[in-house]
Amino acid sequence: MSLVLGLSPIAPIARRSSWSLCGQFPHQHRLWSVSGGGSLEPLNHAPYSSLAREPQLDPVQSRWQRHFSAGSSIMSAPTLTLDNLNPCVKRMEYAVRGPLVIRATELEKEIEKGVKKPFPDVIKANIGDAHAMGNKPITFLRQVLALVTYPELLKSADFPEDAKNRAQTILAGCRGGSAGSYSDSAGIEIIRRHVAQYIEKRDGGTPADWNNIILSAGASESIRAVLKLMISLEGGKSTPGVMIPTPQYPLYSASLAEMNMDQIGYYLNEEKNWALDISELERALNEAKDRCTPRAIVIINPGNPTGSVLSEQNIKDVIKFAHENRLFVFADEVYQNNVYAEGCAFHSFKKASVNILWHCHISIQVMMQMGEPYSHMELASFMSCSKGYMGECGIRGGYAEIINIDKDVRAMLNKSISAKLCPTVIGQACMDVVVHPPEKGDASYESFIAEKEAVLASLAERAKLVADTFNSIEGFTCNVVQGAMYAFPQLHLPEKAIAKAKEHNQNPDVFYAFQLLENTGICIIPGSGFGQRPNTYHFRTTILPQKDMLISMLDRLKTFHLKFLKDYSD
Repeated sequence: MSLVLGLSPIAPIARRSSWSLCGQFPHQHRLWSVSGGGSLEPLNHAPYSSLAREPQLDPVQSRWQRHFSAGSSIMSAPTLTLDNLNPCVKRMEYAVRGPLVIRATELEKEIEKGVKKPFPDVIKANIGDAHAMGNKPITFLRQVLALVTYPELLKSADFPEDAKNRAQTILAGCRGGSAGSYSDSAGIEIIRRHVAQYIEKRDGGTPADWNNIILSAGASESIRAVLKLMISLEGGKSTPGVMIPTPQYPLYSASLAEMNMDQIGYYLNEEKNWALDISELERALNEAKDRCTPRAIVIINPGNPTGSVLSEQNIKDVIKFAHENRLFVFADEVYQNNVYAEGCAFHSFKKASVNILWHCHISIQVMMQMGEPYSHMELASFMSCSKGYMGECGIRGGYAEIINIDKDVRAMLNKSISAKLCPTVIGQACMDVVVHPPEKGDASYESFIAEKEAVLASLAERAKLVADTFNSIEGFTCNVVQGAMYAFPQLHLPEKAIAKAKEHNQNPDVFYAFQLLENTGICIIPGSGFGQRPNTYHFRTTILPQKDMLISMLDRLKTFHLKFLKDYSD
């Protein structure tokens, strides 16, 4: 029997498994029972306010009842509480949008209300949000999106013909010729074909099959979709383990916690500009085997938060390690356009896996047919329109190329992603422009190249400025920012500061970050949110603020830092 609150048998009905609220009826609350046939029967004609005192409420119900005075609307105790919430969700942590960011937003609102602070504004250097930091959108990309969104603009002379042609191609792949229609769950076919062509060109002719491409609402969505395939309900040593770098992007640790999988952290070598050491991979793997079953390895290249770029040899070593240990490879390559340091270059894991055999003088075609040993490895690589020179974070476009997985597993993956219907079509269109930009001879080619190169040159300049500045300040050491959008300097904190942090029950880098925020308005993310070696302290900051703002930010930070060292000097 369900209980329903209402004015009369014809009042609107809300069915609940316990006390229910249908609206605000201050003086005529009534309880009704819903019979098996769905008809209403009066349970008691007394006002609900008197009946509400009769049931014996548990502590949670009592706590909720105190929120409502007699005669006001009545709300039942919640079905879902922290006591019965999914424990995996409670274990999740995502430092990039954690308490520091919440406090930074509060400070912004206080400043808007006229509250005086020791700084003019808040600088959110916590996240790689390029446009929020003043980076301008790429003109051609936005022109195509405008045309796809509002096809009437195709009649306008204000748009170049190549942008119109691109928009028409995308719209031809949309049902009903509209970006407002659903696409296939894996994405629009022509865009998936363009992604495959992009990968093939990027990797020097290594074949790419568009059927292996899945479009997604940002790379994060496809990463989680593939991770989800590895969940096991058995527990114990059967719990799947995934090797992730330390430091790492918190998407991985948060997702593994949510999915109840084991996090196998391997340390990057800070002394070697955050390189991967195979001996460290072996250590981490061997220690984890007693508690879980290692199933996959994640590599972020270029690195987030480290700003490192792996050498081709380093990548090959990792591939060999993964093959020897039967690990599925996750290649997070969303920063592949963001390589700045001289002598560094982006190498995809897919190309490297093929080139291992290429150096044995076997042709690509034969390698792909024979596949032994490396070109048959299970590999998922990921790309996004949120980073690079584009910085279109809010549009949510991305892709995964997933190769060599079992055909039955692929069918299960397709089933899983179909439950989410499809990624946003505008995000897919954005990804199309990224992988299929204007070509030489197109009307927009020269302006597109000029804008792209200007963005990347500016990012390279800012990357050097940030690392050089940190290395010039007492108490900091910072590796060269070779790529991506971040610096991850090491903090050398005085013992008194570490002791003070412990008094506040905070990690020392968290204590430092909160002090920095409250005194300068600069929001960074402590290294403990990404993982770091014991007894070391870091933080991540973006290099994205425009140069004038970046210089101002670094000046504020330096002034604060030197005072902090003085205040806590031994």
